Amino acid sequence: MSFVPNQQLSLFNSFHFLSERKQRMLENSWAKAFSDHIFLNIDEYIFAPLFSENTNSRPNAPINVIVGALILKELTGMTDDEIIESMEFDFRFQFALHTISFEQQPISDRSFSRFRSRCAAYELTTGIDLIHQCIISLSKYISEYMKLDGSIKRMDSMMIEANIRRMGRLELLYTCLSNLVNDIKQDGLLSLPEKYAHYHDSNDRNKVIYHDRETSTADKLQKIIDDAIELLHLSENKYSESRDYQLLLRAISEQTKPDPDDDSKRIPKGKGDSMDSSVLQNPSDPDATFRSKAGKNHRGYAANIIETVDENGSVISDYQYDVNTHSDSSFIKEYLEELPEQKETMAIIADGAYNSEEIQKLASKKNVGVITTGLSGKTPNEILGNFTFSDDGKEVLVCPNGYAPKSNNYISQTGNVRISFDKEKCINCPYKDKCNPKIKARTASKYVSKKASDHINQIRERRNNETYQLIGRIRNGVETIPSVMRSKYNVDKMPVRGIQRTRQFFGFKVAASNFTKLFRYTKGIEKCISLQ
Repeated sequence: MSFVPNQQLSLFNSFHFLSERKQRMLENSWAKAFSDHIFLNIDEYIFAPLFSENTNSRPNAPINVIVGALILKELTGMTDDEIIESMEFDFRFQFALHTISFEQQPISDRSFSRFRSRCAAYELTTGIDLIHQCIISLSKYISEYMKLDGSIKRMDSMMIEANIRRMGRLELLYTCLSNLVNDIKQDGLLSLPEKYAHYHDSNDRNKVIYHDRETSTADKLQKIIDDAIELLHLSENKYSESRDYQLLLRAISEQTKPDPDDDSKRIPKGKGDSMDSSVLQNPSDPDATFRSKAGKNHRGYAANIIETVDENGSVISDYQYDVNTHSDSSFIKEYLEELPEQKETMAIIADGAYNSEEIQKLASKKNVGVITTGLSGKTPNEILGNFTFSDDGKEVLVCPNGYAPKSNNYISQTGNVRISFDKEKCINCPYKDKCNPKIKARTASKYVSKKASDHINQIRERRNNETYQLIGRIRNGVETIPSVMRSKYNVDKMPVRGIQRTRQFFGFKVAASNFTKLFRYTKGIEKCISLQ
């Protein structure tokens, strides 16, 4: 299939066949805005490497129609089949995608899946995400059209749930083992012992995991482990490269350990054995990782949103997508490393999780200021900010009540200073309840640190600083994006699995969100109140 750009862009004849009333309604609708600002600015040539250079082969389906339809699909919450039906029967979709002049719509029920598969295969080969490039190109156009100067960006991350069910260890190992047995049975390249026959039965899973109450969970688990290890040895020569073999091998290596009493056996790992967050959560999605955040458990991925904002509104100018164990500081570090040095100073506003000394140094090299509205780490006791320290932080000069300590002992391993006072001074101190010193027979003592004191003073400074208050209000706007992505664009219910496939869907959701902002701007209702 060869690459041919779409040349059928004219809407003149079809548009003027409409009545004046319909023309007026179409001019004010989303279809006109999408046609003018999104469809016409989709760069088809980005996707040229997906197709053959042989111009004599069959031409591709129009790329701008496919990409535009995929954006509209996310904008409207439709499925692949529903968006194709809408293109066939809804004049607005045909107008938006410039397909009115086609005798029949130029895409089929397989166009979307084939396009996504080609993009995924190209990314696996080259490491280049063409969909990301296309979406960012559209974001750049929208930013320029909305006259956003780009000097202020705000950043926030969000957890994205994988489309998988939570599995316990027993179910996980059983499913991996059953999948490999089914694979072998289907191919017929290997004769399996009779004891594996029940793993091929579709009803056996529920019998083993839920209905068999005579056998303890530990015994069932150990039997599955023994059967899995034996099957791995039996099938190694013919199936070691298969996906199901690799997943079973991964699950066994992550969930079990050698039996100290028998080197030939493996047993389940206990509570004291380490298992990190990257362990297999469900064989349906091997890329998904586990993370606990804000008291909630997440299995899936994380997205980082970079939004350009000024008084005219805001646009998601870039996005990053990775497993959910990827930290906020890693996201901003990668963004800064790829960012060219800025001619004019740019500010990135984010929360405290994005901040570190390394990030500040890297940002300064790119002429970027990273401003965090919160300070990372647990907020210390407020009273610690009233202690006066020496410049090196190894000695407390004065306590909040104005007394010099009786003794100072600096602990280099922790950075704390152990201070002590005469008992009477602390017992009668008005700050005793807040300071909470340890009272002994003759003395009172407390551990303090200059780092904690500086942390409290930074919080106080920001709390009373009008500039930081404004920055906080600006950053708060980016907090709405995760909520909108969940409620309107259903990012936690994507109908695909795997980091690569879900990243593609997420990119089109970003484009749909940006078009909504653009459409609101054209109607004069997209403004940033904090910067007005």
